[in-house]
Amino acid sequence: MKCDTIGTCFLVLATTLTLGCAKSVAPPQTSTSDGSTNQVLAADSKPARESDSKPKRKPIKPIEINASGSAGTTAAADTGERVESARAALKPLQILIGNWNGTSRKAMLDQPNWVWDLKTDPKQPAIRIKSEKGQYVRDGRLTFSPASQEYEFTATDGDGKQRVFRGNFSQEVQDVAGDDKKLQRTYKLELTEPKADTDGEQWRVVINQQENNRYILEVDRKRGSSPFLRIDTINTQREGTSFALSDTDYGEKTCVVSQGLGTTSVSYMGKSYWVCCSGCKAAFEDDPAKWVAKFEALTKDKMSK
Repeated sequence: MKCDTIGTCFLVLATTLTLGCAKSVAPPQTSTSDGSTNQVLAADSKPARESDSKPKRKPIKPIEINASGSAGTTAAADTGERVESARAALKPLQILIGNWNGTSRKAMLDQPNWVWDLKTDPKQPAIRIKSEKGQYVRDGRLTFSPASQEYEFTATDGDGKQRVFRGNFSQEVQDVAGDDKKLQRTYKLELTEPKADTDGEQWRVVINQQENNRYILEVDRKRGSSPFLRIDTINTQREGTSFALSDTDYGEKTCVVSQGLGTTSVSYMGKSYWVCCSGCKAAFEDDPAKWVAKFEALTKDKMSK
């Protein structure tokens, strides 16, 4: 480089340095065994990642079945349907509600009391029997399983042994006019232990409804492959007067919980209602607003038909 003057040399040198810095500097390369070259990254540089250019995804929350939302609502709806299905299946047996006096072929006294049980397991309504002197059934809970379409009877006998029976109607429910021109309910509900107990015995009980005021409890037993044999029959008569079956006969005494014949008066928000048993009374007192709303909806539906 030739410069006419010292000033000119300094100007040319400054321009050259400026242009050189402006050019991009290629990264150093290394040779490979096949003659190709690889770029060597500077120590402070990082390779670009695909994830750096994409937005981060939010974590997916698991569905909570019992939480509020569509899944929880569906579960609650399914539970409600099962409860109403069980109650509907038990309604034909409502004729059992009340106090009874029974005598057996073996001259034993039985005084069963049947009530609705809606509190022991709210998801599984039942009709409950208690009899302080009952030899075969001292305490029992009769319910219905919508899944298996079977009735289930869990009973404790006089010796404190618990048995579980399952079954269905061997004679369907029928309402026929009696001598008093009131409808009389008849049916046979046959319930059997699925398998023999530890003693090798298998029991069967049959609730044989004869009319509104009378039913027979038939108790059968067998061992091994032998047939069932009748061990006792308890003839049971209702205490008090006959219960009519027609809803129109109940009038204002319709039970606010079960729609059976009311026997006891209860009140809510200054208004009186009727319940048919201690079980319905307990359920009503636990949540009167719910039962009043259901009852008024049913009443409104009947009036519209």
